[in-house]
Amino acid sequence: MRILIANDDGYLAPGLAALVQACEGLGELDVVAPEQNASGTSNSLTLNRPLSVYTAANGVRYINGTPSDCVHVALTGVLQHRPDLVVSGINQGANMGDDTLYSGTVAAAMEGFLFGIPSIAFSQIEKGWTHLDAAARVARDVIEQVLRQTPARSPFLLNVNIPNHADADKLPRQITRLGRRHASEAVIRQTSPRGETMYWIGAAGDAREAGEGTDFFATANGHVSITPLQVDLTDHAAVPEWQGWLAQRSSA
Repeated sequence: MRILIANDDGYLAPGLAALVQACEGLGELDVVAPEQNASGTSNSLTLNRPLSVYTAANGVRYINGTPSDCVHVALTGVLQHRPDLVVSGINQGANMGDDTLYSGTVAAAMEGFLFGIPSIAFSQIEKGWTHLDAAARVARDVIEQVLRQTPARSPFLLNVNIPNHADADKLPRQITRLGRRHASEAVIRQTSPRGETMYWIGAAGDAREAGEGTDFFATANGHVSITPLQVDLTDHAAVPEWQGWLAQRSSA
């Protein structure tokens, strides 16, 4: 068993160290992570400059790029063998609902999935790394279960969100769907010492669709949320309507 481990908080992040420790004993581990925090970079790849791969004293490789860069470079140029599993995290903060579109943690796992490798993203709900040891136990258990019982639908992409509880590994687990958020809050405008106007991206909006069955609902009620994800963004239900719209133009 070969496991590739990545994240978006950077190679020095406690969550990465916790995930590496959680995977110890499961097989051959390779860690390739961003040099710096790359939260919110989504699936971006660095195309306007070359990337460099460095090795830390503990053997962790880190790259001056995005989480997707890390997995992409690892799979296509660094690793000698194709991994059997890609895991990403443990992220500092939730990746639920619309957040998954922006998440570097999810993107790292998705890059593995795009290469046909089963992949899992792990996140804690709250920032601060509280009860990280319990979140690592959850990650270990989830990984062990998918290794024992590989789903028929494989490769797969799972997004796991873990409440910051001391007994997180004892919490019920629920298969969920993504919720939705309200639009983000307004940008924060500031003036630089040179008199230039600067903008900070505003905070994420509150949960808008957080009913039963969603990742928001599960974690708010003390469950570990496990959401199967897919890459296909096609609105399949709307395709017939748009085909009719196009046919009207052709017949006009």
